[in-house]
Amino acid sequence: MANLKEIRDRIVSVKNTRKITEAMRLVAAAKVRRAQDQVLKSRPFADKLARVLENIQTRIQFESSDSPLLAKRNVKEISLVCITADRGLCGGYNTNIIKKVEIRYAELVDQGYQPSLILVGKKAIGYFQNRKDQYRIKATFKELEQVPTATDSEGITNEVLADFISENTDRVEIIYTKFITLVSCAPVVQTLLPLDPQGIAQENDEIFRLTTKGNKLLVEKSNLDNSNEEKLASDIVFEQSPDQLLDSLLPLYLQNQVLRALQESAASELACRMTAMNNASDNAKELASTLNLTYNKARQAAITQEILEVVGGSTV
Repeated sequence: MANLKEIRDRIVSVKNTRKITEAMRLVAAAKVRRAQDQVLKSRPFADKLARVLENIQTRIQFESSDSPLLAKRNVKEISLVCITADRGLCGGYNTNIIKKVEIRYAELVDQGYQPSLILVGKKAIGYFQNRKDQYRIKATFKELEQVPTATDSEGITNEVLADFISENTDRVEIIYTKFITLVSCAPVVQTLLPLDPQGIAQENDEIFRLTTKGNKLLVEKSNLDNSNEEKLASDIVFEQSPDQLLDSLLPLYLQNQVLRALQESAASELACRMTAMNNASDNAKELASTLNLTYNKARQAAITQEILEVVGGSTV
């Protein structure tokens, strides 16, 4: 049995680790709230933009527009935008995304396409740069804000737009983690370009609200019902032509799609980190309890041994 000093030192180490993981859990919980607030604050702009595009849709058939963002070309080159975190300690968040990218990349190669990667986050950059002989990397982005802003999405959007308009790529897909609940998130693949504005209206869009009840964190899910929202009047007259409006609004819509993917990923990362740190704290607590029991047994055995030695010595 280990000596008492070693057990005491290990108990202290485990308790100190638990303090750290508990602090990280609380920080992640606070940041999840911020991520939630940002998502909700960005909704009015996204909603109005979608309604303007819907209104333009009634004036022009998008299929007849010559906007380069709507052009559907013969697909040869495909760019995959991969969004991971800059840091670890968030469970399987980064690993799941990287596996999804590897699977999608292999599928495209098998189908005869030429895929390439646009990497967001240090974890994806480090992983795929160590495998340069297997993957083509076009661009990298790292050290974004923990709670993404429009500035963060602008750089990624500009890179994607430049590639697509210059015909260096024929299709752009984004792979990110969709937030479902605090304990559940899933990697998804979404097509960014060419744009399909026919699907911009998202009725009953699901949102999440992080709340506290009885000193416990809870997530409430609700649906955003747009049916009662004020719609744009059908007799609105636009000064510019529909084509000019599309050329101005579609890049904004694309940037909004990228921003939403970044926000979903950030919320998923923070939720995964909060869950991972909560599990680590529980494991540390259980381990400390086991070590205390072991320490008490060892201490009792040492005391018993000393008593036996004293008794044995007195009988001599």
